[in-house]
Amino acid sequence: MNWDSTPTPLDQSVWEFPPSTKWPRNDVVGRGADLRPETLIHAYRHGIFPMVSSDDFDDQQPTYLVWWSPLKRAVINLDQLVISRSMRSSEKKFEVRIDTCFEMVMRGCAAPNRDHGWITAEFIDAYVQLHKLGYAHSFEVFDENGLLAGGLYGVRVGRFFAGESMFHLLRDASKVALMALVKKMKESEMTLLDVQWLTPHLESLGALAITREQYLRELAVAVMQ
Repeated sequence: MNWDSTPTPLDQSVWEFPPSTKWPRNDVVGRGADLRPETLIHAYRHGIFPMVSSDDFDDQQPTYLVWWSPLKRAVINLDQLVISRSMRSSEKKFEVRIDTCFEMVMRGCAAPNRDHGWITAEFIDAYVQLHKLGYAHSFEVFDENGLLAGGLYGVRVGRFFAGESMFHLLRDASKVALMALVKKMKESEMTLLDVQWLTPHLESLGALAITREQYLRELAVAVMQ
């Protein structure tokens, strides 16, 4: 399903997260559960996302899900994305498409040579299913030869987008994907772009960290249909 499609209604999640007032004063909310579509969307609606901890990511060991809600949440104000001259120049060299090769983008983000990889085959299957249901989306950047040069993917709920991961094979390709996402979000009158944790790279693009409490307040408004 594409960006403008109405997502398929989901059953109620069989899992219930504790209220945010009872969350630990660290970034981890819980462990376990599953990656069913209704579980994932229920989690995103409540400010929680899953990953496998890098310490636990070992093909020789059983893995378990870790559910996160950072005390300091990184977001990008849609009017404050920092666009460099290089990014403007690169934008002209690439073609951006939306939702034409979601799984390829996920696999690019899951490349085994990336440090601290956490996108397992189980995650790919789960988010491809979310994509088919109309909740997960990809922004894909192609070079002049029509080859995938980079992209990003994430989850949309109402006026909220949770950026999950991005990758690039050519310089600025992932940044061009981010530019396209922000533009599309503004066109769609969306309000909240979550990028999880603040890194120097994201900060250079205009991301900032807000408290968990502020994030949850903004999220509650953004996910209202």
